[in-house]
Amino acid sequence: MTDPSGPRRVVIVGGGFAGLFAVRTLRRSNVSVTMIDRSQHHVFAPLLYQCATGILSEGKIATPLRDLLKKHKNVDCVMAEVTDFDVAGRRVIARRVGGDRLEYGYDELVVAAGVRQSYFGHDEFARWAPGMKTISDALGIRRRVYGAFEMAQTAATPEERRAWLTFVLVGAGPTGVELAGQLREVATITLRREFRTFEPEDARVLLFDGGSAPLAVFGPKLSQKAASSLDKLGVEQHMGSIVTHVDQGWVLVKDHEGQETRYDANTVLWTAGVEAPPVAAALATATGAQSDRAGRIVVEKDLTIPGHPEISVLGDMMSLDKLPGVAEVAMQTGLYTGHRLRRRAAGNMAEKPFRYHDLGSAAYISRGRAVVSAGPLKFGGFLGWVIWLFIHIAFLTGYRNRVGALLTWWLAFARNLRRERAFTTQQLETRNIYTLPPGNTGPQSGAESPAAPSGVNAGGEVAHP
Repeated sequence: MTDPSGPRRVVIVGGGFAGLFAVRTLRRSNVSVTMIDRSQHHVFAPLLYQCATGILSEGKIATPLRDLLKKHKNVDCVMAEVTDFDVAGRRVIARRVGGDRLEYGYDELVVAAGVRQSYFGHDEFARWAPGMKTISDALGIRRRVYGAFEMAQTAATPEERRAWLTFVLVGAGPTGVELAGQLREVATITLRREFRTFEPEDARVLLFDGGSAPLAVFGPKLSQKAASSLDKLGVEQHMGSIVTHVDQGWVLVKDHEGQETRYDANTVLWTAGVEAPPVAAALATATGAQSDRAGRIVVEKDLTIPGHPEISVLGDMMSLDKLPGVAEVAMQTGLYTGHRLRRRAAGNMAEKPFRYHDLGSAAYISRGRAVVSAGPLKFGGFLGWVIWLFIHIAFLTGYRNRVGALLTWWLAFARNLRRERAFTTQQLETRNIYTLPPGNTGPQSGAESPAAPSGVNAGGEVAHP
């Protein structure tokens, strides 16, 4: 039982935009907050692609939650993975590293665990076509991108070299378009004079999407501007095309006429589709909540689960009025819920429904080119790029990260320098540290084996560096 005279217990699951904005609002309120996160750092996800392509370091887009919340004396941070919920007993079930069970009681529960990459029922594609949702994903992609050029340097045949210099991107949303533009800049600017046996600018970047145009959500005008910018960069756009199979060194693509074509490519990156993580299914089962096709929890206008006013679901993991899965939605839902819980803790039970204010969207294409949509205002080209810079500086977490990003961008854009190109020559392991006992580094069922030397995996097959 909770002591009525004591602070209300609030458990927040997830340290992304929604969770962070909610917990900040609860500072100096009569609540005791436990924030549970798997990695214990807040990632500025819109700039993951710049980490992956060598512009920004991971330290400039990720900040420890403990550092961000060190002045919030009523907040305790816990590194753990939430696995289940005891709704009747109002307890969150979690695992610490190694698999030990943890439990946390709550009066109010906020679940903002984000989303993960969706392969539309083909999870086997993930081995050859990684997504980009975490710092580990971005560093793995950096290894694949720069490692591909190194492998092309020593390729035994022209066919092998072409395969290493072919990059396939699946999905022409903001992430796919941003990565496509950056890959061409890496090939045509960053690496232009660094190889002797081949020309890096010969690298092909193929962008596949089932829709009719890139960045379709920005509207036809900006979509056309994005397509034109990608053409100028040399990105090969294949709209109306669906990737039906991904394997080691090749993909199979079906066009709008139903014809299938094989493309040899040793680097395939998946930027199409998202789905809710397993914790969403656990919450739906525990509460009887409805889920949409992507597994996101359907919520009421106050962002709570029907029949459970003590449980709020925020950000990308919620389903409400077809709101997009963007950072601005997460921030606003976090602020709304934080203020709501603060009022409830003070005895004010009056509540207004959540209202989303669309402040616009932006996508970076290449140096000097971006598109920005803000209500009736549509910007592209250089003006869009300048607006993009101001938006991202404003929303980066922490003064030091803002200054560091500005200095890094100046070097990157003015002097064509990408200083964050270091990568490991070994595969990053995919084991889950929350299920393996400490000291056990063996592969799990369904996980990749620890990496063998560069170029060869544990089974003797050719592997990505």
